[in-house]
Amino acid sequence: MSVQLNNTCLVTGGAGFIGSHLVDYLIKFGNQVVVIDNLSYSGNLENLNNAQASGSLIFKKTDICDDAEILKILNEYNIGTVFHLAAESHVDNSIKNATPFIQTNIVGTFSMLTASLQYWETREKNSNFRFIHVSTDEVFGHLTDDEPPFTESSAYAPNSPYAASKAASDHLARAWHVTYGLPVIITNCSNNFGSRQHHEKLIPTIIRNALQSRPIPIYGTGKNIRDWLFVEDHCRGLHLAATKGKIGETYCFGGNNEKRNIDLANEICQILDEVNPRKDKKSFQSQITYVENRKGHDWRYAINFRKAKDELGFYPSEQKIESLRSVVLDYINQINKE
Repeated sequence: MSVQLNNTCLVTGGAGFIGSHLVDYLIKFGNQVVVIDNLSYSGNLENLNNAQASGSLIFKKTDICDDAEILKILNEYNIGTVFHLAAESHVDNSIKNATPFIQTNIVGTFSMLTASLQYWETREKNSNFRFIHVSTDEVFGHLTDDEPPFTESSAYAPNSPYAASKAASDHLARAWHVTYGLPVIITNCSNNFGSRQHHEKLIPTIIRNALQSRPIPIYGTGKNIRDWLFVEDHCRGLHLAATKGKIGETYCFGGNNEKRNIDLANEICQILDEVNPRKDKKSFQSQITYVENRKGHDWRYAINFRKAKDELGFYPSEQKIESLRSVVLDYINQINKE
């Protein structure tokens, strides 16, 4: 059964990579969007330029751990759907210092659930209210080359502090549904790619280092595998989960796009060779450099999205190389403006 989104949605972490694309997507469908973001290192107000120009954005610089302020915002704007994306997300950073990940991803999610439950209960348990908790496939651990992709029933086995903090937040979201009846839907996605991604992530790092004539770092042997999901496809999946998803269910979104890290790096270098060649005419591939492997580096991620396909009508874009090319061109323009 489909439901209409209330005209006003709340997006936490809306000034970040995925969040800002989701804001644009929701506005395109006629929604007003309230963004909550504390503008930490990964939040950037420039990501919301398009949304700001539309006149349908309300921005609140607020910490998700402040449940009293969250409740005030929920009531003030009569929020119909919460998309909870705010999170610390960089695995390397979590290995160096896990404290911000525990605070934001676990305590922050607890605060969001606490405020949302109070709001929902005082609104006479509005049947159209939804709390969409956005998570990652990393909560499931990793796969060998021969294992089938993760599904919604895969066992949780997080390997990094980041993944463990997201797993905890998933369990909290589920518990608030089972115990209190809060209308929660959980989503888990594979690695996203697209414009506006923070520069420390793999694809921006490859492009930036290539254009700045620096070594392109690839962990270990480069044979670790990731399933790459175009961010706009992910946003479409989140909208489908909110409008067509069943309360209390989990939906996995994947890109049907498994690649070894070294193969992804080579693809990006080949695109750069074509659209922005080096002055010496050598391939950017010559800058690829293998570096010491990350601690506890998960071998392979992959998602089976059949449930999302069957129940929501989700399917990722077929034009994967064209999407990657558009991302490369976007980053070239961004770097040239700096």
